[in-house]
Amino acid sequence: MTAYVANLINAVVMIVMGSWAYFSSASPSPTALIPVFLGVILVVMSQGVKHEQKAQAHIAVIVTLIAFLSLAIKPLPSAISKGETMPLVRVATMVLTNAVSLVYFIRSFIQARKNRTAA
Repeated sequence: MTAYVANLINAVVMIVMGSWAYFSSASPSPTALIPVFLGVILVVMSQGVKHEQKAQAHIAVIVTLIAFLSLAIKPLPSAISKGETMPLVRVATMVLTNAVSLVYFIRSFIQARKNRTAA
């Protein structure tokens, strides 16, 4: 898998899970749409990631890191403490795809640096 594919999968998961959380809630909160907006940003940046454009790839990794930290700090512990299965599955899935995406971004950046120094 490439950083581009990992980013695109992460973006789709963020959009789907955030939308699901918002529309399945009895009293939807606008904050449930934050992952949707971050996912849209990642989709927009995906072509830059695919073509290894430095600025867009760095924006995508920053958005991914912000999403990962934001989800892991507040919603994940909250979902765990509530003991509800579906919110936990949604948040844990987003945390996991963000973590995997970050790993592929880091590997991609390391490889790009190696390619530059070898040339």
